Amino acid sequence: MKIDFNKNPDNLVPAIIQDAQTKNVLMLGHMNQEALEVTQNTQKVTFFSRSKQRLWTKGEESGNFLNLVDIKVDCDNDTLLITVNPVGPTCHKGTDTCWAEENVQDYGFLTALEDIITSRKNDLENPDSYVASLFRKGINKIAQKVGEEAIETVIETKDDNEELFLNESADLLFHYLILLQAKGYKLNDIAQVLQKRH
Repeated sequence: MKIDFNKNPDNLVPAIIQDAQTKNVLMLGHMNQEALEVTQNTQKVTFFSRSKQRLWTKGEESGNFLNLVDIKVDCDNDTLLITVNPVGPTCHKGTDTCWAEENVQDYGFLTALEDIITSRKNDLENPDSYVASLFRKGINKIAQKVGEEAIETVIETKDDNEELFLNESADLLFHYLILLQAKGYKLNDIAQVLQKRH
């Protein structure tokens, strides 16, 4: 790995810190050659602190270390992407990230869909909401819908109509997300079970 520490007058390169699991960006620090070597040797991310003018291992005072997973250098050899397993909050202000964001797994549109399902679950009296109507009918009805959608997905698997197969698959996943919340869980709970098995 070739890194151009001489590109900047202070011989420092930016180091973007990313959670290895959630892929969220946690913070930005700076490294010189010595900080990089200490990080590689100790497996704990160490920066060069511009304010203290010395090496600084993240967590040396708080215990909130950044355990090294991987280091990549960008196409210009002057910026690092460091993936870590964080111990505790990353920011000195006590937040998960230096942007005051919660470091949780985000599944893109599926996370947004889960949020919509949650809002419908919390508004059971909404007469126009299909999701609210399912929650009003209870767990047995929700489980029944998942079973129906699973059977319809299997049936479409045997035919050659890809559009129907994808639509039934979407219906199955949608109703499964509802079932998860009816049981008090979310997609991330299932992902953690699969991750442990892996």
